[in-house]
Amino acid sequence: MGSKVKNAPGGKENKIGFFERIGKAFSNFGKRFVDGSIGTKLSHFIFGAGNFYHKQYIKGAIFLLIQAAILALMIFCPTINNTPYGWKALANLPLTNVSKGGFDPATGEFTTGSDCKLMILFGFVTIAVIIIYFIVWNLNIASSYKADMDRKVGKKPTTFKEDLKDLLDGKFHVLMLTPTCIAAAVFTILPTAFMIALAFTTYNQQDMNEIGTNLFGWNGLQNFTSVFTGEGSLGVEIKNRFLPVLGWTFIWAIFATLTCYFGGIILALLINKKGLKGKKIFRTVFIMTIAVPQFISLLAVRNLLGEYGPVNALLQNIGLIDKPIGFLGLDMKDSEILAKVMVIVINMWVGIPYTMLMTSGILMNIPSDLYEAARVDGASTMKMFFKITLPYVFFITTPYLISSFVGNINSFNTIYLLTGGGPTHLGYQAGGTDLLVTWLYKVTIDQGSYNTGAVIGIFTFIITATITLITYRRSKAYNEEDTFQ
Repeated sequence: MGSKVKNAPGGKENKIGFFERIGKAFSNFGKRFVDGSIGTKLSHFIFGAGNFYHKQYIKGAIFLLIQAAILALMIFCPTINNTPYGWKALANLPLTNVSKGGFDPATGEFTTGSDCKLMILFGFVTIAVIIIYFIVWNLNIASSYKADMDRKVGKKPTTFKEDLKDLLDGKFHVLMLTPTCIAAAVFTILPTAFMIALAFTTYNQQDMNEIGTNLFGWNGLQNFTSVFTGEGSLGVEIKNRFLPVLGWTFIWAIFATLTCYFGGIILALLINKKGLKGKKIFRTVFIMTIAVPQFISLLAVRNLLGEYGPVNALLQNIGLIDKPIGFLGLDMKDSEILAKVMVIVINMWVGIPYTMLMTSGILMNIPSDLYEAARVDGASTMKMFFKITLPYVFFITTPYLISSFVGNINSFNTIYLLTGGGPTHLGYQAGGTDLLVTWLYKVTIDQGSYNTGAVIGIFTFIITATITLITYRRSKAYNEEDTFQ
């Protein structure tokens, strides 16, 4: 990957590679130090020194306060629940300096043991703070160097008021995107990094039986290899159930995506057919499935098709069956295939209307001259559908189709609310209809095996990310986004 430089010789665009950009950044860094003023040189060691040198006192004070706060955090290492931040948090990341706690005969008191979860979390937070430190460090140098350049061309360095005005005008995008980036880092990147770290530990709550202890250590790739070797904590269960669950996850995602996608297209074509009466009524009926919250619809269907639900009761009363049918496999050990078929069919009820609405809008925007030209050439209705309608819809909806497939891989609500992952397999937490995501939930919430759950989560992420990147980059919607042929 690389950025493009326009106006290259010959009118072509040259790509700047990743390492070239790094080299250019270091080159600019050295240039700023050599060509900069005394204030800029001092800014490499004391934040805001260059701004004070150019009489930009407010900006200089802000940079200096940030440096002082971060250094105080790193040096004095405040603690929360006996777990420190700062350099001690980095020293604790190897999880070797831990204590069990317990009764201390010398003082006659109980002491709290180390909390390895907090040690990892605070270590990552400290690393994030260090990254912020270097970002602010670079900004403070750049601010001073910019003032140097302004003075060289005879301009007066900008004041804090002018910078603030520019932030509300020319750099308004920076002002609005910064809170979003911070929130993404705090609520997405940091928890994701913490979850990934747990996959390389022995953090299994079942093994922590001693009161007051929350100790575990790093075990490298053992949790990942146990998926295929069956060794380690829950290794046998993972080895025996991972591939079946992975296979069903793909089968579910493929059928759930294609049935809703093509079902929505067919339904949109029928409803938008010229001469059809009552179009508004049909649209309203199907939109009702969207208006009603999905979990309510799923729970209602679960009760209707349950072992003692109205459907089974009706079939028994009229004499069609002797015993309840395990439509959703909740308590029926021999109904796994039926349960899998039923969840796909029920998902069509809640998924097709979304595709119908989207496709209806697309069908109304297909150029009519394409159909007129096809009719002049003698094309049949079926041929126009496969040569014009379907390619056009597919071209527009490819990103939606990819996101729908990935969303179905992570479809927690549909499976969990309908079948709960059942029917159960004795000795294993992953049931007959469990997806990777529902199995992850059971492993972590029900059993407390967070390291195993993290491993399953990482495998799920690798699968979905790979499929998304490959399919989207190879699609016409990406490569020919400005044209349709």
